[in-house]
Amino acid sequence: MHLGPYERHLELIQEVTRTAAVGDCLKPFTRSTGQEATDAGMRSVRTAAKVFSSLLGRPFELDQPGQLGRVITETSPYGIHLGISYPRCDPAAQVAAAARAMAGWRSAGLHQRAGLATEILRRLNIRSHELALAVHHTTGQPLEAAFRAAGPRAQDHALETVAYAFAECARVPEDLHTKSPRRRRQPVTMQGTSTLVPRGVSLLIGCPDYPLWNGYPGMFASLVTGNPVIVAPHPRAVLPLAITVRIAREVLTEAGHDPNIVTLAVAQPEEHLCRRLATDPAVRIVDFTGSARFADWLEQHARQAAVFASRTGPNTVLVDSTEDYQGLVRGLARSLCLSSGTVRTTPQNILVPATGIATDEGSKSLRDLGSDLCEAMERLLGHPARGARLLSAIAGAEVPASLAQAARYGRVLHASRRVRHPDCPAADLRTPLLVRLAARDEQIYAREWPGPVAFLVDTDSTSHSLTLFRRTARAHGALYASVHSTNPLVLAAAEAASLDVGVHLVQNVSDELPADPTSGIAGLPVTGAHFITGRFQVMLSWRHVVATESGGAAAAGEAAGKPKPIRLRKQSNTIRLAPAALS
Repeated sequence: MHLGPYERHLELIQEVTRTAAVGDCLKPFTRSTGQEATDAGMRSVRTAAKVFSSLLGRPFELDQPGQLGRVITETSPYGIHLGISYPRCDPAAQVAAAARAMAGWRSAGLHQRAGLATEILRRLNIRSHELALAVHHTTGQPLEAAFRAAGPRAQDHALETVAYAFAECARVPEDLHTKSPRRRRQPVTMQGTSTLVPRGVSLLIGCPDYPLWNGYPGMFASLVTGNPVIVAPHPRAVLPLAITVRIAREVLTEAGHDPNIVTLAVAQPEEHLCRRLATDPAVRIVDFTGSARFADWLEQHARQAAVFASRTGPNTVLVDSTEDYQGLVRGLARSLCLSSGTVRTTPQNILVPATGIATDEGSKSLRDLGSDLCEAMERLLGHPARGARLLSAIAGAEVPASLAQAARYGRVLHASRRVRHPDCPAADLRTPLLVRLAARDEQIYAREWPGPVAFLVDTDSTSHSLTLFRRTARAHGALYASVHSTNPLVLAAAEAASLDVGVHLVQNVSDELPADPTSGIAGLPVTGAHFITGRFQVMLSWRHVVATESGGAAAAGEAAGKPKPIRLRKQSNTIRLAPAALS
């Protein structure tokens, strides 16, 4: 018997959904390593390198509607010639094609959509090393980091989204029943149905540094909830998302669906394609990870759409005291070096009282902390091969300019310098810049600086540090803050401050700072349940039922006192779940 995509992946979807419901992570793709990954079909590194090389200098074919020509926007920061041309399509034609495809995708039903989304992830998993090379040569990430951010970890990250979307959609019952009492007359019996209606065309605006890790959640949340997706990569990092779109279109076509459920939108930066698409009346969902400035622009101008924006910003480390001083220094040094500050959770501002901090090694002054932090960074980057594994190649002109400008504003504790890549002499690797500032220099450290720029800021006290953190995070955004203290009152105050400004918090975490996808706490949730439920509406249809038509069955159900099972819509092998099971 031929099995559909949902039946093939039924056990995996249900297992991931169950573990996600209790706050755990299954990570099936990450667990499959070595021979297990090979048995699952993952291409070897050598095969992936050959496939990647075959893409260079050639047109990337997608057969999309409204094609106007071709466009090349990428260059590799490691010096190889990419020369890949992508189809440049009419935005109006793409939006119209996506809107036409939505009716069939909605009718496919939740089970088939979840099954096809999982099948797309399975095929992406096969090409993990190829995707890692694409991320490596477009974003500048070290190859190992690129594999973590584009391979099995990113696929598990997306599969969690599929599970959450599946659970939220399954939570809504299809069949409804109620009785409305009336004075001196028989109550009115009503039966109804509820239908999940997708919001509309979804736009994914790609991230230049982590296009797959940051892009997959929005893309797969939209697909499972029934919305077609237009993927608009950042001009510097098109290839990883282009490969993803091609695989998705292949899976959809094989399943008999319109491939325009997923399309790729590429243009030169000066065309401002993302702004044009985001404000199209037919685009009803926008996903974006990046600067707070553009996120604010989207929320102000894309008023017809639900905007899910994960803002980057000047992340803060609050240092009050510690019982593991060496661990604190090592963790900060690695976090500042990792991927040359391109990760959106890299700390920028380290706030420390000018009077110093209490540690397990005695009192440490601000000068001691700065000196030890610089020494730890030098140890990490002292060997060229190790530096190449930690640092990203600079991919944009804004980073060198940012480093030069920030160095003029205060006392430089650790100067940024170029590190030679042992295999790619053309790569521009830069060590972190650490500048000491006073608390009054808020106009400098309050805004986000691109690249490996960090500030060691002396404050009057820990209370003053918390005040500065509140002010900068509220004004300029941030993803997370870290606090180091042995005082429970300080930890409680930091938690209250983070809740006030809507910033995630980690407490007394040294070696496992949420700095990239290698961290166990890297996948910080950014939008909650609304990230899923905001992508669909529930439409109700009621009808009056004559008593003889429903009285017997209804009375029997009430007498038994059993919850009515939830029937998931449009599925031959119906799964029945009691309402309590989905709570």
